[in-house]
Amino acid sequence: MSGLFQLAPPEASAHAAQVDHIFLGFLALTVLLTAPVFVLLIYYAAKYRQGRPADRTHAPSRGPLIETSWAVIPFLLAIGFFVWGTFLFFQGSRAPLDALTINVVGKQWMWKFEHPGGQREIDALHVPTGRPVRLVMTSQDVIHSLYLPALRLKQDVLPGRYTSLWFNADRPGVYAIRCAEFCGFDHSVMGGRFIVMRPEAYARWLAQAGTDGSLADQGFKLFRAHGCSGCHSDQSTRRAPALAGLYGRATPLEDGRIVTADDQYLRDSILYPARDVAAGYAPIMPTFAGQLSEAEVLRLVAYLKSLGPKEPAQ
Repeated sequence: MSGLFQLAPPEASAHAAQVDHIFLGFLALTVLLTAPVFVLLIYYAAKYRQGRPADRTHAPSRGPLIETSWAVIPFLLAIGFFVWGTFLFFQGSRAPLDALTINVVGKQWMWKFEHPGGQREIDALHVPTGRPVRLVMTSQDVIHSLYLPALRLKQDVLPGRYTSLWFNADRPGVYAIRCAEFCGFDHSVMGGRFIVMRPEAYARWLAQAGTDGSLADQGFKLFRAHGCSGCHSDQSTRRAPALAGLYGRATPLEDGRIVTADDQYLRDSILYPARDVAAGYAPIMPTFAGQLSEAEVLRLVAYLKSLGPKEPAQ
């Protein structure tokens, strides 16, 4: 519905429609269970408002069918909604492998988005219809929460951690972006526009948007500028872990643990290298905490993710 009778934001994805269906279904169940109670309460209050002599005779005994049904049927219906909601939760917890990854940095009081090709936006996010999109998010200062009402999605954005959400928007239009976590003085104005475009229009937007190269290219420039290649290149005389093919691989650590080299591990290895030292190496890498912004770390991570397995010697 629209205008004065719009009860919810417009739906921009199939997931949003499913969330609305489960909400309306549970609302109907709640009304179905509570309305008879209030109706009978009002009815008997009106009927017996003047009172009457109490009947002390014992009522005839009845079977437990009504009482049992009143307990079991709502319980089974509630379990059905629980299963339905659990299915929606797990459906949205794992992004498809071919999802378009867009980096997000929350900062008092703005949202900064960066596309794989290096296109940057502030308080605006352009995405194509019909393609899964994964947002990898972190905060530069305090806790924020990215809320996309048209998708019925919200995810906390935390300093020092990567969180993510994914969606597949299928209805072109311009929708709202909100911050759903109180984050300071101008929290109420921390928002923006969520622009869903046809694939061809999105391609034209990417082509005309300014860029300094892809995220991986920008990450490579940072990699060279900060001297990382002095230790991690094949020609280096210092012993440092090989980075080719590192992303997604099981990595043994000096303390005996084995971790997966995911986005969070790569970020922590850049900013806090002494925390998780690779097995067989000394903790001599300097920290880059305070030297790199969260946006720069995301570019470095994009570069490391772009490095495929090392080519075998011929």
